[in-house]
Amino acid sequence: MTRREINEEYFQWLCELVSGGVKPAPFRCWLLQQLHHTDFFYTIPKDANRFEDGVNLRYRFGNQYDIDQRLIMRYLDDRNCSVLEMMVALCDRCEQQIMSNADIGDRTGEWFEEMLDSLGLSDIDEEDENAVSDILERFMNHEYEPNGKGGLFTIEHGKRDMCSAEIWYQAMWYLNGVLGR
Repeated sequence: MTRREINEEYFQWLCELVSGGVKPAPFRCWLLQQLHHTDFFYTIPKDANRFEDGVNLRYRFGNQYDIDQRLIMRYLDDRNCSVLEMMVALCDRCEQQIMSNADIGDRTGEWFEEMLDSLGLSDIDEEDENAVSDILERFMNHEYEPNGKGGLFTIEHGKRDMCSAEIWYQAMWYLNGVLGR
């Protein structure tokens, strides 16, 4: 397999994880590409775990499709974790380890949609790279509202400052609210 083939298949695989196996519409595909072409950076040390989870998706993909790890290292592991990888890995971890419920089904895509909404990316109605870039920059610099609006998770009636918390705690506070509904 070539670098291009592996990268294209990997991107499609990531998209399928958060879209229930359905190929995204053209605009959604564009937005996911913007997320995938943006390096995830963190300022809170524990968020390194989210970075590593994103990178580990590459090897899960390789194992699932029987792609030699050396090819994964050469063709996918030559860059930082992307925002898309971090978000997909976080949604997957939330679903598999915390929210899994056979009666309801897989909600990985639902968690992803909630993140897009909280970030404000669901409101973008045209291919505006600058707007996406600005939103992602504010998110990664924790320049969002204390309730999380503008970040990955918005919590209602929260007494916590989401801006100073690691992403995992933000996810847990959000999911606690979901469980309380």
